[in-house]
Amino acid sequence: MQPWQLRSMDDYRAAYRRAQEDPEGFWGEIASTFSWHTQWSRVCASDLGTGEISWFSGARLNITENALDRHVRTQPHKTALIWEPADPAQPARRFTYSELLAQVCRTAHMLQRLGVQKGDRVTIYLPMVPELLFCTLACARLGAVHSVVFAGFSSESLATRIADTKSATVVTADGMRRGDRVFSLKPAVDAALRDMPQCPVTKVITLDTKTTELPAPSARDVSWAQAIEGCPAEFAAVSCDSEDPLFILYTSGSTGSPKGIVHTQAGYMVWVAYTFANVFQVDESSIHWCTADLGWITGHSYIAYAPLLLGTTTMMFEGVPTWPNASRLWQAVERHSVTHFYTAPTLIRSLQACDESLVASSNRSSLKVLGTVGEPINASAWQWYFEVVGNSRCPVVDTWWQTETGGIMIAPLAGLSPLRPTYAGLPLPGVLPMLVDDNGREVADTSASGNLCISRPWPGMMRTIFGNFERFLNGYLRPFPGHYFSGDGAMRDVDGLYRVTGRVDDVLNVSGHRLGTAEIENAINKHPALVESAVVGIPDAVTGQSVFAFVVIDNAPGTNEERGRATTPSGNILLAEVQAEVTKHIGALAKPRQVIAVSGLPKTRSGKIMRRILRAIALGESDSLGDTSTLINPEVVTAIVAAVKQAKGAGTV
Repeated sequence: MQPWQLRSMDDYRAAYRRAQEDPEGFWGEIASTFSWHTQWSRVCASDLGTGEISWFSGARLNITENALDRHVRTQPHKTALIWEPADPAQPARRFTYSELLAQVCRTAHMLQRLGVQKGDRVTIYLPMVPELLFCTLACARLGAVHSVVFAGFSSESLATRIADTKSATVVTADGMRRGDRVFSLKPAVDAALRDMPQCPVTKVITLDTKTTELPAPSARDVSWAQAIEGCPAEFAAVSCDSEDPLFILYTSGSTGSPKGIVHTQAGYMVWVAYTFANVFQVDESSIHWCTADLGWITGHSYIAYAPLLLGTTTMMFEGVPTWPNASRLWQAVERHSVTHFYTAPTLIRSLQACDESLVASSNRSSLKVLGTVGEPINASAWQWYFEVVGNSRCPVVDTWWQTETGGIMIAPLAGLSPLRPTYAGLPLPGVLPMLVDDNGREVADTSASGNLCISRPWPGMMRTIFGNFERFLNGYLRPFPGHYFSGDGAMRDVDGLYRVTGRVDDVLNVSGHRLGTAEIENAINKHPALVESAVVGIPDAVTGQSVFAFVVIDNAPGTNEERGRATTPSGNILLAEVQAEVTKHIGALAKPRQVIAVSGLPKTRSGKIMRRILRAIALGESDSLGDTSTLINPEVVTAIVAAVKQAKGAGTV
């Protein structure tokens, strides 16, 4: 237990009050329990009005010394990492803190030998293998900025991120395993670089996992095995300023390209450690399994950093939860004596639909805390998770936070807070939530709903969008001046508990992954037979939301002749082709579940697509479309309603 770990609701109330009244003293005391090269001159110098955010100004540190070295001095033989491979027939791999530090140091030497220096950006496109964690922490050890890209993204999405960060180094693998399927990664990297104008990449380091056959190497290709050979197991951690960038992680926005969210060193470190200790109530004996991929913020904060900062055991999983059958997760919980389990509501719902005996066949008595992340969890999934998986004895912490927040913002404290299904609960100390209406006025009623904002900076908050400070201001701080705008709506009950209701902007949440409507529409519009498109999110029993696409077909002469066929695509052919287009340009996670061809899209006189109307039509709520008088083409609404009804009647929707 940490000296600042909360042990009761009285502790929580006292901490919340002190963090509000004396943030300098509160966060300074917590930060003092970590190792620093140089102490700070001021704890917090931040202004949500200007967007100038700084925590622990003047301090110098290296986050990996806090995550690894200090534990090696006190518990070198304790297990730091458990890696569960895709194939359950293969043995898991375990690394002690001493062994993990050695692997990170060797990897840091490898990167440095290949030209990576402090401040350089390194794009990492690897499967969930131990080397992914080694490489991530190695970047931090030498002061480089890691940009981990989810290996399920397409080559085009990868190219966008490499070009934006101007990474000179990319780290990848031959391929990856997902259940009983194999996917190539190195060819995707080659395609991304081949199609990129003014490609910044000079080195591509490839890990050979013996998954797929490697293509012929180019002049910039380097073998991981050869490059790391002879690298020593010691590497002096580079001293970083508290506000030096630690990583860039891309997330979708409502308009434009994906946003490179920048997190810095010290504030992020203190925030993720504090939130992890208190929300999950962990100690040094805890074995924490977060099922996220390291390519998402959940993997960064609650696989790579927070568990190691607290000296606990963290777990990585290469496989999929339903292969070879849906008992895979619960068998692994038993095999590794997992105490804390953190996953997404989408996964919970998918396993809830399976035979309950697949859960009952495992011994889950080691579990102490269950967590959910990525999207609001529905009541039936919450109850199943609590009663069936946790045998009605493990508290469920339903956590609300974002890539931009760095760590958990609103959540129960395991075993301490009252639990209410579908409610994230109370804000953590240092988090001052506020509900505002669309005009920016605070909704101060005891029981209320509105746009969820945060009215004071916290240590783990994003600092900027990489290369675009104006976009940071416009997206987060200017919509409601003086506050951070989350983009989510929320409800607050009479007890002060918060329930997050989902996005209020044009961002979809599919299986806990944020997807911008603009991104998906841009991908769909690359189909040569289409003029334009609009996508909306509709409720889905498993994924939370699914993508519903409306497309306008180009009927100009020659359109289909150029594609070598006589007819315009329709029905299942159109669906398959649109899905293939989105998979090619973004990745399979973004592909639409339904596609409807329409004659036009409802637009205002300024040209804005009225997705509110399309969403209502997709949901079968055509009798409650609201005001359509502002549309330049109101007649198209009737045609869209008819098209959706016809598709539903034909069974294609």
